[in-house]
Amino acid sequence: MSSLSRSELKILSLSALGGVLEFYDFIIFVYFATSIGALFFPANMPDWLRQLQIFGIFAAGYLVRPIGGIVMAHFGDTRGRKKMFTLSIFLMAIPTLAIGLMPTYADIGIYAPIILLLLRMMQGAAIGGEVPGAWVFVAEHVAPRYVSFACAVLTAGLTGGILLGAIVAVLINTFYTPEQILGGGWRAPFILGGVFGVIAVFLRQWLHETPVFKAMQQQLSSQELPLKVVLRAHRPAIVLTALMTWVLSAAIVTMILMTPTLLQTLFKVPARLALEANIFATLCLTVGCLVFGALAGKFNAGRVMLIGSIGLAATSIIFYQQLAISSEHIFLLYGLNGFFVGVIAIVPAVGVMAFPAAVRFSGLSFSYNLAYAVFGGLTPIFISLLIPLNVLAPAYYVAALGVLGFCIGLYLLRKKPALKMMN
Repeated sequence: MSSLSRSELKILSLSALGGVLEFYDFIIFVYFATSIGALFFPANMPDWLRQLQIFGIFAAGYLVRPIGGIVMAHFGDTRGRKKMFTLSIFLMAIPTLAIGLMPTYADIGIYAPIILLLLRMMQGAAIGGEVPGAWVFVAEHVAPRYVSFACAVLTAGLTGGILLGAIVAVLINTFYTPEQILGGGWRAPFILGGVFGVIAVFLRQWLHETPVFKAMQQQLSSQELPLKVVLRAHRPAIVLTALMTWVLSAAIVTMILMTPTLLQTLFKVPARLALEANIFATLCLTVGCLVFGALAGKFNAGRVMLIGSIGLAATSIIFYQQLAISSEHIFLLYGLNGFFVGVIAIVPAVGVMAFPAAVRFSGLSFSYNLAYAVFGGLTPIFISLLIPLNVLAPAYYVAALGVLGFCIGLYLLRKKPALKMMN
């Protein structure tokens, strides 16, 4: 960290802070899924069906990510990284504020969930350009040997948005009764998110275009469509990035975003305790991102992926098995699991370095967003269908993807020369 210049530190700090604010806007929805489900669907609907539908709307935000990601990545590769980096956060703030102000099912009937679905899709399109664009932006501002750590810092910023969402959720549940939350308290986090979005747009005005993009601007006029080049010439990189994204999505969506709600519905953990434990786990996740990112830069991404994936699989199963017995050790076990979820910080560095600069944004965005749309978007529905069969299904799913992460680690070890710029 001490070897980074003041300019690089400024870029990393502002980018990470902007990521915190935008990702808060995207994920705050899941922390109030129970309240939103009660307000935006008929009162006589069975609880399991209401949960399935609200998670379906949550998933819609992921399913449209490739559209926003592909469009923004194209212009990011041809017009500039910074422009898209700023536009994405502006497009996130608008629907977030709208959700906080919109009428419910009691006011406009079936139109309420339809409008909610459309707004959630707008959020998904915005985040589709934000996440890969942020990774590319910070990676191209630092020396190659710092790419892994820079991407980890940005990823830690994104997880910081989850942490902020959890803190706000705890505060709302602390100062408002369940009846007050349903009566309008749930709106405050979304309205606050709209304000956060405006702040983030302002912060990004202080950033500058990446040196890498500036250096290749003169060749852009004759360049082939970036996505076409990616699909024709970089298929192995697409597969690698997509599989790593599958592991990332399983860890984040299941263990961090869905688990607070599942703790309450499956294991009867009080809402406040579930959210407080989630805050601690997310804080550990943020630390884990920095640790695993730094280790990947110092040693080898494959070796670190191996160790982290084993820890992710083991702690997920232990955590859920203990919950089925008692919530006595919830903070310790959830925090340990959150730390190992931090292995996801390796994903962006590998993805960034897998594609050449001319098509880097498009390649990473296409691979990451398409995989997240499929695996991250369908995970809530898939797990909701499996839970009636086994309450430990979420942990088994994450553990299975931990095995995939282990196999990817072995592959990266064999490909060490190709990834030497990361070390």
